[in-house]
Amino acid sequence: MEITVSNIEHVNGTLVLPINKGDEHITDDRLGGVARSLRNQIELIVSSGDATGKKGEVITLHAADGKAAIIGMGKESERNEKTCRDAGAKFVGQYKKRHGVEFTIRFFGWSEAEMAAFAEGMILRDYKYDKYKSKGEDGEEDVSLKAILQCEESSVKALGKLVSTAAAVATGVHLARDLGNCPPNDLFPMAYAHNAVEWAKGKENVQVNIISFEEAKELGMGGLVGVGMGSDRKPCMVIFELNRTVAGPAPVIVGKGITFDTGGISIKPSPSMDEMKYDMHGSATVFGLIQALHATNHEGRVTIIACMAENMPDAGAQRPGDVITTYSGKTVEVLNTDAEGRLVLADGLWKAADYDPSYIIDLATLTGACVVALGHEASGLWSNNDDLLNNIKEAGEAVDEIAWPMPLFPAFEKEMKDSKIADLRNLGAGRWGGSNTAAAFLKQFVPSKGEGEDKEQIPWAHMDIAGTAWGAKSNACVAHGATGIHVRTLHRLITKQ
Repeated sequence: MEITVSNIEHVNGTLVLPINKGDEHITDDRLGGVARSLRNQIELIVSSGDATGKKGEVITLHAADGKAAIIGMGKESERNEKTCRDAGAKFVGQYKKRHGVEFTIRFFGWSEAEMAAFAEGMILRDYKYDKYKSKGEDGEEDVSLKAILQCEESSVKALGKLVSTAAAVATGVHLARDLGNCPPNDLFPMAYAHNAVEWAKGKENVQVNIISFEEAKELGMGGLVGVGMGSDRKPCMVIFELNRTVAGPAPVIVGKGITFDTGGISIKPSPSMDEMKYDMHGSATVFGLIQALHATNHEGRVTIIACMAENMPDAGAQRPGDVITTYSGKTVEVLNTDAEGRLVLADGLWKAADYDPSYIIDLATLTGACVVALGHEASGLWSNNDDLLNNIKEAGEAVDEIAWPMPLFPAFEKEMKDSKIADLRNLGAGRWGGSNTAAAFLKQFVPSKGEGEDKEQIPWAHMDIAGTAWGAKSNACVAHGATGIHVRTLHRLITKQ
């Protein structure tokens, strides 16, 4: 989608008019430059009450001299960035050929943030994954939508900057969705690594390093190796560095990348197993994040670590009952091979210490228990640092990607240390609080800084996106499939934009 911003002038293509519930007429300044017959239709349908302004309502008008779409925004007192973003997304979602490919959207009385949110919703919703669909004669043609946002002249410059940033960040969201939606026969660990290398070409401030399966074995990354060794498509770790020469502590973001999860020897039931291609969405999000940071010319240093593996049953696969030694040196009793994401993240979290982290955040489609707790409305959020937790929560709320704080009680950590033959167990003692015990397990692999009494863990947060990475039907900005969740949250956290 191509978006430009201008002051109120002539109308190109379809005129789009957002109205409030209860509006009884359209002021003359909103209809400047509109042809007479179309103008009369708009005035009539609003004054008659046929256009109610009810939230989600879209009425299309056709006249001899133009077209218009009237969008209901609900009560003016209830308008905010979320309702504006959703309205923009729903309008694009309801796009029909009769609307044309060019729009002129006129805003009056909206804040610059609300107008930008409407545009962002359109951009985010203007996405489809059709790489594998045949393009036959009966197939719909791809259309490139063009939107002109018209507002008071005093807001043109600021709105243009906000829309430009939103469009740049959305390239990261769409990349994350592409990766999440890609079938697992084409996106396996080293295919992800290849994509990363190709993406980095020509970008002078980006470096990508691949830790291969053999190198991971030599380094003692028993978590990554153990999960992926049963597959013919071996695991790897992909490390992106943005602006690596910038001195001082900087964020390190770690993503779980299980490109397909059968459960391993502890095999999953077959219904909906096809959705386990989405189990790499943590790594999709972190890839999308670095794309968004690069697209917005972020000048700070950021390191991304993607822990990639395919969890398959095989004669050489990890077994329940195995004990592995992780990169940290801590041993883990593997009680269930379907609790694998935490094992690859254990090595990724420990590797983060090599990059002088100011804080570490990991993202993972980790537990079904998180979906039970929070549904598809919010990601779970755990942290060892209240400031970091609150900053992530606020960033998520600002972009309508909710991250909900969850507990890290000492009892959960004690439960995960209750193995009689190893330092840790990879599964809680019972079915209760499964997302909390998983977070408590990860906490054991967060590196520390300092010595003696001054030694303390680096600020860390864990985000369980099992319920938000795909299938979130209440997310107006997504038609189906992978959501690209938390690219925008983390971009805002890191850049303050």
